[in-house]
Amino acid sequence: MTAADLRIRPEPGSFRDPANRVFHLGDQVLRGLGPQGAADWQALAGSGFFAALLAEGKVCGTAPVDPATLPDTGWTTVLRHERIPFVSHPYEWSFGMLRDAALLHLEILRRALEAGFTTKDGSAYNLQWRGATPVFIDVGSFAPLTEGEPWAGYRQFCQTLLYPLLLQAHLGVNFQPWLRARVDGIEADQLRPLFRGVRRLLPGVPTHVHLHGAMQARHAGASSSAVAAQLRDAGYSRDLALATVRRLARLVRRLDRRVDGGHWVDYQRTCGYTTADRAAKESFVEAAVAGVAAALVLDLGANDGRYARIAARHAAQVVAVEQDPAVVDALYRALRAEGDQRILPLVMDLADPSPGGGWRGVERAGFADRAHADVVLALAVVHHLAIGRNVPLAEVIGQLAGYVRPGGRLVVEFVHPQDPMARRLLANKPAGLFPDYHRDEFARLLAARCRVERQQELPCGTRTLYQAVVDG
Repeated sequence: MTAADLRIRPEPGSFRDPANRVFHLGDQVLRGLGPQGAADWQALAGSGFFAALLAEGKVCGTAPVDPATLPDTGWTTVLRHERIPFVSHPYEWSFGMLRDAALLHLEILRRALEAGFTTKDGSAYNLQWRGATPVFIDVGSFAPLTEGEPWAGYRQFCQTLLYPLLLQAHLGVNFQPWLRARVDGIEADQLRPLFRGVRRLLPGVPTHVHLHGAMQARHAGASSSAVAAQLRDAGYSRDLALATVRRLARLVRRLDRRVDGGHWVDYQRTCGYTTADRAAKESFVEAAVAGVAAALVLDLGANDGRYARIAARHAAQVVAVEQDPAVVDALYRALRAEGDQRILPLVMDLADPSPGGGWRGVERAGFADRAHADVVLALAVVHHLAIGRNVPLAEVIGQLAGYVRPGGRLVVEFVHPQDPMARRLLANKPAGLFPDYHRDEFARLLAARCRVERQQELPCGTRTLYQAVVDG
């Protein structure tokens, strides 16, 4: 091992629970447990329900590590977790993704309660994805249940999972900007004014928004132990907790998107590609990805996932990024039905990608800090950034190349100003605003930033594909 391999690197997003913390050692993902956390782990590891969750892949792979194989960590016990292919955040998920994550969280809590355990947290950040399959990652959240104790994660569950779903399902408001704004999620007091009048009676709102908000206000000055004691005195039990979890699951399962479609849902039908154009483009992309042993491919502006699927034939993991939440949701539901574990669809505006957030701006890493791919596909996206969002061509190329690991490939499509799609965008701009938007200038800027390996003009004559190596 090198000195870098032996250096412990704490995970910036893991510090809120003093009983355990995630850290990295080389390419290993490890979790350190203090005395109480170690005792909880021993009980958990011996339980049948946890073994079943591991076998079903619903909890991330976890096993204890021999301390002799590690430098001194200062923790009582150390666990090794499987590495999630690409870490994403709930404000990058579609409605269907958030709903399925919530349902998995509730299933795990129900099974834990039935076995005499609970989860200390209820956050959406406790879940990640293997392709389109959710997986619970916060093993340190499990603890033996104390009879009469309420679920400590209920408020987190509401703020980061239930409330965003209610916002979208009942009001048709995309939840992603709300979750991106605050790492702790949406407060009950933020939602209550939106659910007045007849909206007060919408499913889930009376109990989980208004009553919960009122109870929070009533007990604002009380300690959590005092509130728990009051509930125990009132007869709160595991059976009541299980009934609540089952009702929550029924509610979440019934919720669905209020908005049926998005602007780009019919893109493949309306984009104007001929059969010859599409065949040539697919062949170019397949050859570009097949020539690389890619651990990660980014498909930026993925739309319905046509090219992400091609990339997935040759790559371990594909992250398909698309701005329109409805399009991402349609792609996710298709992938989920197929049981796909290679393509992760995400909602993101490439002109405003996810920044770092939370404590000190690093608790939730920004997209640029997570996205280091062997191959980046940027097909039919340059004109939207350069013309639609007024980003200079050099800046567009710089951002796209910045997502590529040194030695990796950038596959990019330039839509000429004569193309119908480019002309439509230019028609909404003042004349002469983009004098540098032409193929020769794009090719010059690309060659200055990357090493162009090949290029191909599509049969339509108004679009050119480039394959380039980013040397660093």
